[in-house]
Amino acid sequence: MGYILSRILKLRAVVQRVIKSSVKIDSVIYSSINKGLNCLLGIKDGDNEDDIKYMVDKILNLRIFSDENDKMNKSIKDIDGEILIISQFTLYGDARKGRRPSFDKALKGEKAIEIYHKFLEQLKLNYNSEKIKSGVFGAMMEVEIINDGPVTILLDSEKLF
Repeated sequence: MGYILSRILKLRAVVQRVIKSSVKIDSVIYSSINKGLNCLLGIKDGDNEDDIKYMVDKILNLRIFSDENDKMNKSIKDIDGEILIISQFTLYGDARKGRRPSFDKALKGEKAIEIYHKFLEQLKLNYNSEKIKSGVFGAMMEVEIINDGPVTILLDSEKLF
């Protein structure tokens, strides 16, 4: 926890509205959800713990589910949906030079694991913890996403998009 309070971090997420989603590790389903959000989460050095709060608030209150008039007016909380959070350091891949992406900006190791778990804790404190599932940080995972819409939103705590 000391790293989060004394260092700067940034978060980036790809948020997809899903009919269902699952994560397999070694060909065995580790986590699965039904209607809700699949969130791929990347972490890099950058700001402070406020980024976690910002991203949790955005994910929980993002109005991308349809209301009775077929308008995207409802959040995950409004529909009582599920959330699957998957760590994905490749969200900070930089492919502007050459053909092989550089992942130098992605936070690695114990520091990244700590932030990932802090993010999950914050999400569970602000929503029904039984509705939040995750993958395993650093594991090779097979992710199945059945996108609903499709609806895909990019979020960045630096507010780049």
